[in-house]
Amino acid sequence: MTPRHDERRAVLTGLGAVSCLGAGVGAYWNALLTGGAAPREVDLPHLNMRATRMYRVPGAAVPEQPRRHAGVPLGAVPRMAVAAALEALDDAGIEHPDRADVPVVMGCEMGNASVQEERRGADGAGRPRWTPLAVAAAAVGAAIGSRRGNISVGNACSAGGYALGIASDMIRSGEASVVLVGAADGVTRVGMGGFDRLGAADPRSCRPFARDRAGTMFGDGAAMVALESAAHARRRGARAYAELAGVAWSCDALHPTAPDPDAAQLVRAMHEALADAGLRPDQVGCVLPHATGTPLNDAVESRALRRVFEQVADPLPLFALKAMIGHTSAAAGIFACLTSALILSRARIPANAPMEQDPECDVWLPREGPLRLERPAVLVNTCAFGGNNSSFALAGTGWSA
Repeated sequence: MTPRHDERRAVLTGLGAVSCLGAGVGAYWNALLTGGAAPREVDLPHLNMRATRMYRVPGAAVPEQPRRHAGVPLGAVPRMAVAAALEALDDAGIEHPDRADVPVVMGCEMGNASVQEERRGADGAGRPRWTPLAVAAAAVGAAIGSRRGNISVGNACSAGGYALGIASDMIRSGEASVVLVGAADGVTRVGMGGFDRLGAADPRSCRPFARDRAGTMFGDGAAMVALESAAHARRRGARAYAELAGVAWSCDALHPTAPDPDAAQLVRAMHEALADAGLRPDQVGCVLPHATGTPLNDAVESRALRRVFEQVADPLPLFALKAMIGHTSAAAGIFACLTSALILSRARIPANAPMEQDPECDVWLPREGPLRLERPAVLVNTCAFGGNNSSFALAGTGWSA
């Protein structure tokens, strides 16, 4: 890696999660090592669609509070975001009143839509009263006592990756010493129905790279990380899980939903993320691909990875996270970031889910594990409708102040 002054390095010092694997990062990591979660039926009426299952957060893991913010009722998604945010700040050792100086950047897609689901029919004509969707960042900012701004990023399934890029820029520019960055998404008939009508929803499970994959399957939850300048972390004696060493964005601009089969822009994003991090392909020890389980995405991403990593692609392990927790939409990039930080700090890669691999997806998915991480860097991809791509590289810090 290219050395940077501490003021320009962004490190992850706190992690928080609420997922289908339970509440808290400890439960999340332990369950990844033992095979992840299984999907279950969604308990909403009128699911007139082929695929009616999701990777659901257990009811006991969904916090009861806060119930409102600025007069807006808060559903499960913003409440999970608040819980994950508080865990991340506690983990980082950032206490009151220092939290007042922490801005919030969050990815959001369907957001607070569960409130509309709950109200459906409550007004007498099946038309729920409108409520804003992108309230999680504001709710988190209020819950931590932040006096700084909050930002909601809404470009679909790349939202988490783009949120990390914005937060990284804030650290590198000196605009903030600590940024709370994350994403949360939940259960809605709109999201499920849209993918079902597109023929992109798998009724069985999320099976990235499998020969018989039939689409993606959603999961809900919230993931948050405390991103901090290395200089600030060192001054206060904080432990760093990893460095967010490089971030890049690109856009296919080809099709509203399908990826560009040439994958030129995804390849560009990966190359630029590695260049931003000062990393060569042979220094990367693991990739967390976007890997949704849709036939097009997995095949295109497999080809893109081989173009980027070339001769080192064969021995490069991939970890297909969505097979464990489903496709968490806007939160997918933050869950991948959090997982990568755990892989780096523990030097272990969980085993992939059992499956019969599609020969068209010529990548290595180790299914015996966990596997030792041999090189201290991880690359993550996120892709979204509209051709939005983001790639980012995490690297081991090698220090604990």
